[in-house]
Amino acid sequence: MDGIGDVAVGVKRGSDELSMYNSPNSGMSSISDGASNGSDSKKLRVEEAPPSRVLHIRKLPNEASETEVIALGLPFGKVTNILTLKGKNQAFLEMGTEEAAITMVNYYTTVTPHIRNVPVFIQYSNHKELKTDAGNQRTQAVLQAVSAVQSGGSPSSDVQEALAAASSPVLRIIIDNMFYPVTLDVLQQIFSKFGTVMKIITFTKNNQFQALLQFSDPVNAQQAKLALDGQNIYNSCCTLRIDFSKLVNLNVKYNNDKSRDYTRPELPAGDGQPSIDPSVAAAFSKDSNSLLGALNPLSAAAAAAAAAGRVALAGQTGSSGVLLVSNLNEEMVTPQSLFTLFGVYGDVQRVKILYNKKDSALIQMSDANQAQLAMSHLNGQKMYGKIIRVTLSKHQTVALPRDGLDDQGLTKDYANSPLHRFKKPGSKNFQNIFPPSATLHLSNIPQDVTEDDLRLLFSNAGGTVKAFKFFQDRKMALIQMSTVEEAIQALIDLHNYNMGGNQHLRVSFSKSTI
Repeated sequence: MDGIGDVAVGVKRGSDELSMYNSPNSGMSSISDGASNGSDSKKLRVEEAPPSRVLHIRKLPNEASETEVIALGLPFGKVTNILTLKGKNQAFLEMGTEEAAITMVNYYTTVTPHIRNVPVFIQYSNHKELKTDAGNQRTQAVLQAVSAVQSGGSPSSDVQEALAAASSPVLRIIIDNMFYPVTLDVLQQIFSKFGTVMKIITFTKNNQFQALLQFSDPVNAQQAKLALDGQNIYNSCCTLRIDFSKLVNLNVKYNNDKSRDYTRPELPAGDGQPSIDPSVAAAFSKDSNSLLGALNPLSAAAAAAAAAGRVALAGQTGSSGVLLVSNLNEEMVTPQSLFTLFGVYGDVQRVKILYNKKDSALIQMSDANQAQLAMSHLNGQKMYGKIIRVTLSKHQTVALPRDGLDDQGLTKDYANSPLHRFKKPGSKNFQNIFPPSATLHLSNIPQDVTEDDLRLLFSNAGGTVKAFKFFQDRKMALIQMSTVEEAIQALIDLHNYNMGGNQHLRVSFSKSTI
């Protein structure tokens, strides 16, 4: 174990010490108090300090502990020092190497760090190291404990307590864009690269496949979350969204294809689902090593999984890419409105509203997986005041009207539409497929468009805007309507809306709330 002697900690009291971080050229002159406003934070970005292994953390919640601050740095490498400025809601964290600090800052620019559900801000400090008195024994003990664990020691109970304050050994995993089935074995194989997986429970909630997975140690859970959050298990699909669970221990009653306790092989199978279809299981077990063995961050092309996935999907009635949508509001619905809504989940090729039954339509997606995805997300949603039903159709394609026959614009061919979201393989859009929600994600917003402009635009679509938030660059925003139905309506009306200067607004469902 590399010696604990190189760990120093301290707590400074009083506000005058902060003056050393406020010299006019320090690039931090705008943070003399912890509550800098929006314009100050813009200023900070312009005058960013060069990389340093000392990081300055701002806007900490009042009750944040040193352990929680240290936990932010833990997954990136050794933490060698910490200085907390309690009255300022700030801290300085010194990492063992500059590389670790750079990795940490890069990671937290894409994923906002939170302590006690409060977003905190991290940037490089102008200091190359922290010089502090080593007077604070409690913090010293936490750092020594952490350093022991990181050097391969086994965590003592007090260390486990300290680390549990920062995180849980249980991860909550949501799988977005699930084109292929994800089994317990696949999850166990991926996550066991980061430590011992003890238990997994899988379930479906809000139409999404989710899992709770317990490691033997919270540090492993942190490392797995860090490495895997946002990655795809298979090419361009099955995206992992990972959070810490509030649970610290899982209670597994049965070992079957829905749940497993790897520490208790004697558990009964229970009366759960029958085990997975043998042909699918064979495809997985045979190829799972090659499939996920390389784990080049999870993007191993999944020929075997694809085969297994298609087997599983083919079990549905019919496996064409054509959907039958019924119980539509025939006064309101148009091919264009269906194209826009179903286009959130795949590239719509053709839409046909049935001539003799105008409350029903056939929608041809570009493949069976997209049809499956649209069906799972849109069946049972409200469109123009009516709950729509979405099922797979027996038809393999949607026929166009014969030449010269006028079907009153009820059939439209969208094969060459420029509005398809998923034409590019591996497009970012694959990672942003969420169920309909009251919060919409807006992008491609022109620079001169204000919050008031957008609030007005969306309330004119017939809904009530409950909340609004610009992203930092103001090209993107979140807007929250009062119901999911209003958000669906707003997306239909305003996706691709011309904002002037040939800039068209992009609208999709968000997983966030404001």
